Amino acid sequence: MKVLGLMGSPRLRGNSDLLLDAALAGAEAQGAECRKVLLSKLDLAPCRHCDGCTRTQGTCVVQDEMQPLYEPLRTADRILIASPVFFMSLTAQTKMMIDRCQPFWVMKYLAKTPVAQSEHPRKGLYLGVGGCDFSTLFDSARLILRSFFTIAEVPDWEMLTFDRVEQRGEIADHPTALRDAEAAGRRLVRPAE
Repeated sequence: MKVLGLMGSPRLRGNSDLLLDAALAGAEAQGAECRKVLLSKLDLAPCRHCDGCTRTQGTCVVQDEMQPLYEPLRTADRILIASPVFFMSLTAQTKMMIDRCQPFWVMKYLAKTPVAQSEHPRKGLYLGVGGCDFSTLFDSARLILRSFFTIAEVPDWEMLTFDRVEQRGEIADHPTALRDAEAAGRRLVRPAE
């Protein structure tokens, strides 16, 4: 089983990174082949809404480091996204990657061709952290991720979120967070019973 982990925080070895590593470790313990991508290290341009992907029936015309990510996004059996909440939404790095998935929308709704090319039914997981404790802290992330996972043909996805986590690495002091993330990674790839 192929697992793609997308780290959307610009802060390496921070809370989101630690959560993603724990979830990927859980998936690997179940025998999954895992790949981790640091979105902040990619040279990505924002979507220009140029309609290039409409003219090409689902191929983005912007040539940058998003191009090599399209194939893993289509072939992964599991997609994990780790992003803190910045100003009540996903990070710019995460949102830019999602915006650049407009070609998937074209494929799905205009070209009527499948987006997913995975070997197993696709599942997803969002790992989120935020510094405050507002009841609406993850609402924006939930809406954006629902759209992304729908377009990417990932019908089954869940969220594992933690509020009041601010300082780098503070998630390691949470009584269950890293264990919860590892368990979520294991559960994500465990065969259906």
